Amino acid sequence: MTDDNAFAEWVGRSETRIDTIQAGPLDRLAATLDRDEPPVRPGDIAPPLSHWLHFLPGERQSTLGEDGHPRRGGFLPPLHHLPRRMWAGSRLTFPGDLHVGMTVERISTIASITRKEGKAGELYFVTVRHDLRETGGPVLLIDEHDIVYRGVNAPAATIAPQAPAPGAWRRSLVPDAVMLFRYSALTFNGHRIHYDRSYVTGVEGYPGLVVHGPLTATLLIDLIRRNAPQRRITSFSFKAVSPLFDGAPMIVHATLPDPSGALELWATNAEDGLAMRASAVLQPA
Repeated sequence: MTDDNAFAEWVGRSETRIDTIQAGPLDRLAATLDRDEPPVRPGDIAPPLSHWLHFLPGERQSTLGEDGHPRRGGFLPPLHHLPRRMWAGSRLTFPGDLHVGMTVERISTIASITRKEGKAGELYFVTVRHDLRETGGPVLLIDEHDIVYRGVNAPAATIAPQAPAPGAWRRSLVPDAVMLFRYSALTFNGHRIHYDRSYVTGVEGYPGLVVHGPLTATLLIDLIRRNAPQRRITSFSFKAVSPLFDGAPMIVHATLPDPSGALELWATNAEDGLAMRASAVLQPA
């Protein structure tokens, strides 16, 4: 068992990266989401969550672990004894817009490291806050990203709780291996659970390729954009509840926005089990 304060010195650590918002990844994301729209042009507003296609990791091949992730240490705490790492959720606000061609500075800070005891044993939750701005300008996007670390003895797949009734907005799709591969490529994500079937079933114990949490979140945002294309999203948060797998239908749902622009969203599996819950706020119509 690890001391609760073993990684306290990592809290407050920060790093800065600079990238340029590029059209190519945005066009390829639109293709992956099966959107029929013209190519983006310089100056266009980048859609919400497309910042995840930028500031990508660049670790050398020799520094990757067995799971395809970079080995622990460096910026993130070295939680070597908890090899399973998943994106648990995020809370995002969008005070401004990112534009194609804009040079953006991302300052990432470890906001908290929390140890918990669950039914499956020890867990660590690491929250990283990302502040994005045009160099020298005001903050345009805040992304508080929660990462959960679990041990190998934890069950791979949790049972999905029953989901709410179908939403007023909904879209059904089947995330296949090609879609997951394309999203992994867009985000330069080497985590083998998303594309290596023999690894994910034989080593991690999942029944199939795992749909990326941020891909599910992006599909929820995409549902808003399909149904309210003129409404600007000012905030969005999501929490992963249970995993989704390739080859099986999934449905993304949303309520209608209330007068303040707030709405609830969720994703379900083929058995109407809840996979992700989310909320968003839109600018008033």
